[in-house]
Amino acid sequence: MSVEDLLAAARAGLDRLTPAEAAAEPDAVLVDIRPVAFRAAEGEIPGALVVERNVLEWRFEPGGEWRLPQAGADSRVVVFCNDGYASSFAADTLRRLGVRRATDLDGGFRAWAAAGLPTVPGGTPAVP
Repeated sequence: MSVEDLLAAARAGLDRLTPAEAAAEPDAVLVDIRPVAFRAAEGEIPGALVVERNVLEWRFEPGGEWRLPQAGADSRVVVFCNDGYASSFAADTLRRLGVRRATDLDGGFRAWAAAGLPTVPGGTPAVP
């Protein structure tokens, strides 16, 4: 099995959103999983929740001890990274944890910015 096979399997269960679709989702929680260096260099999506990848599952496990208030089985979680690869794996994992409406942003932050959607300078601290 290759990484491309794993990526295809992860994406098979996702209803990936374009940047325009994600921006139009009224109840979406946009979750930025990029490392701080990428956020500082390229910017951020205003209002996105910054949760670095290494703690994502603990912060979004429905009913978990360490979950965030925005987390829940029915939360519309839209995960994004730089280009939309790591976020596909992350969203698939959240679905398997029980976050039924989790998905990712097709093309990631870079597609969002290229679409002319709002961005702000980066560097927001991640949720611990």
